[in-house]
Order: sequence, then structure tokens, then C-alpha cells
Amino acid sequence: MLDWAQIDTVLLDMDGTLLDLHFDNHFWLEHLPKRWADISGISLADAKTQLQSEYAELNGKLQWYCLDYWGERLQLPITELKREVMDKIQMRPDVPAFLTALKQSGRDIVLVTNAHPDSLSLKLERTDLAKYISNLISTHEFGVTKESQALWQKLQQQLGFNNATTLFVDDSLPILAAAQQFGIKHLLAVANPDSQQPTRTISEFPAITDYTPLLQDILAHSKLPAATN
Repeated sequence: MLDWAQIDTVLLDMDGTLLDLHFDNHFWLEHLPKRWADISGISLADAKTQLQSEYAELNGKLQWYCLDYWGERLQLPITELKREVMDKIQMRPDVPAFLTALKQSGRDIVLVTNAHPDSLSLKLERTDLAKYISNLISTHEFGVTKESQALWQKLQQQLGFNNATTLFVDDSLPILAAAQQFGIKHLLAVANPDSQQPTRTISEFPAITDYTPLLQDILAHSKLPAATN
């Protein structure tokens, strides 16, 4: 599926790729509409309909991921509302071994998420991601999302990765397509980002439902210098 001998750098999405997307789907589709309805006095059905319409309009834009935008738009403390259901923030069960193998193999590992910095901080508080990955990037730092070619240009300028030896893993097909357009050679999709939803059939990119089968090849093609006597 992947030629690990050619992969030196691994860029990883967060939500749906390393973390179960169920938290985010539950928050945006269920919890936030309910809390907005409770506070504003509109019906839950109207809250869901209005929010889903706005989500669709902003999909792929920075505002969609921006907690400051939604806080001002809805006049709600979004981060505090996320804390109300933060028990649902979970790493995918196959991720710790996957990240351990990447780290042990000597590859450069970078998390690149469209999540707002406050959302990233909340998830780092709840999970062990920072134990495995030291370079954690929110695209809000650049003012553009992974759907934009400008993001990839700025990211490459900052990180200096080689397209030919870089793997990018994400659960979003439009974002994977943007990375492909930029020239990232190695791409991997996650077919089951939400543990509570059916696995998707993906034909556009190589796809996995479990990182475990990758571990042997990752370690077999280590990037660490061979030990000398």
C-alpha cells in the first residue's frame, strides 16, 4: 500500500485520523444545537436546521473551524460547551502503536490540523498526543486551511519537507486532493473516522481502517542510522 522506504516525513491530521471523530460530530450536530436552543429559546429542530445550513456554507473555510467565529455568531462560550462533553474525546485505539512505530523508526512526525488552537489544546489535555508528537500545528497560525494550496506552500516553507518523501494522512478526501494537487507523493485516507458511523468505501486514495497492518513495514524501513560496533 505504501512504500515506507521512500517516506521520511509523516504529516498527520488530528480529528478522524488520530482521534475518534465521534466527539466532533456529536458536539457540532447534537450538543451545540441543543445548548443554543436552550439558551436562545428556539426549537431544537430549528437550531439544527439553521446550524447545518451555516456549516454547509462555511465548509472548508477558516470560519468553519474557528471557535472565535462561532462564539461571536452564537454568543456562546464554545470551548466551555466542548468541555461539557469532553469525555467523548478519545484516541483511536490503533493510534498509540502507530505513533510509537513512527517515532521509533526515526521519521519526522508533524500534526497538521484545521482545528482552532483552543480545540487543539483541549484535545491535548484529554489525550496523550503530545507524548508522541512534538510538532503540533494549527492552520489558524497561517490564516488558511488545508483545503487551500496557500497552506501547503506556507507549511513547506516552514517545515522544509520534500514532497517526494512525505506521507500525508487525513480522513477528508477534499483535503487529501489538495495535498495531491500540491505534489505530496504519498497519501493515505482513513475510511472509518467516526467509530459510531459505517466505514466508507474510498477509491480515490489508499485507505485504512486500522493502522496495525502498517507497523511491521514502518519498523522494517527505519530511518535511524544503522548501529555500528
